[in-house]
Amino acid sequence: MISILNVEPEGYSHEALALLLKSGQVVQAELTREELLAEIAEYDVLITRLRHQIDRQVMDAGRRLKAIVSPTTGLDHIDVDHAADRGIAVLSLRGEIGFLRSIHATAEHTWALLLSLQRRIPQAAASVLDGEWERDRYRGRELNGKRLGIVGLGRVGGQVARYGLAFGMDVSAYDPFAADWVAGITRAPRLDALLSNVDVLTIHVSLKKDTMGMIGRAELLTLPVGSVLVNTARGEIVDAAAVIEALESGRLAGAAFDVIPDERNRGPIHRSLLEYARRSERLLLTPHIAGATYESMARTEVFMARKLTAYLEGCNSKDYIKGTRLGSGIFGA
Repeated sequence: MISILNVEPEGYSHEALALLLKSGQVVQAELTREELLAEIAEYDVLITRLRHQIDRQVMDAGRRLKAIVSPTTGLDHIDVDHAADRGIAVLSLRGEIGFLRSIHATAEHTWALLLSLQRRIPQAAASVLDGEWERDRYRGRELNGKRLGIVGLGRVGGQVARYGLAFGMDVSAYDPFAADWVAGITRAPRLDALLSNVDVLTIHVSLKKDTMGMIGRAELLTLPVGSVLVNTARGEIVDAAAVIEALESGRLAGAAFDVIPDERNRGPIHRSLLEYARRSERLLLTPHIAGATYESMARTEVFMARKLTAYLEGCNSKDYIKGTRLGSGIFGA
């Protein structure tokens, strides 16, 4: 019988669990990395979200592993090359465009961060709890009529673009690989052409070698003074240290990150961002919650349970690991 380990079971869909139980024995347990390394040898399938780094060490410890299941589009938490070398299928949401178009959580959170920055919502709400009622102190800025620039006009970028149009913004995007262009969105011929003509910049590309550090010091200097930056893609796409410099100099009026570099290990970059956010309201941080809604997580868990079931029933595994070896296209997150 197939043995399945769900290493992040908190809030896991009951419907998805029922589907998994038809395929084999399921153990749901919150494990530390040390516990995972000690126990993974007993399992054929590992289900994970983003808490664990599923690297060579974990896979080599999992001598029976046939598949790793992650209900995510990003796969930077999994060593997909080593999985391919080991013959372990990596089942994810990457490439599932039809299904993903029905998921709006990340685009909605992008907009929540942007509105929070422009209207100073966290600070105003905190002041009320402190007993204040100072309307003029928390004057904000409107989005209507502003210029929204989007890097990556894939599924999430396209949804954000439509929200921008609904808010009356002038929306443009840079994405040389976009197959379907959103009506009403200006196509920027180059990244620098986009950056030089925006008031708000949002990032929606996958993390790959070509996008690592894509928005660095040079790109931030291209932005008009007083611009706002929002990143809900992956932390390593943006040079966090350069963002702090741009905020301190006034080049950026504000930034909001749902993702930061090396967020699992909470290293020096994590600490520097947190320290700056504590002393300045111009930086807003959330803990990688853009995709974490009850609706989106339940639907993706059911979808992935069905995908695993199909794989275990003998479907061609190549149909389910497409995208694990990263291709040449860098956009479309």
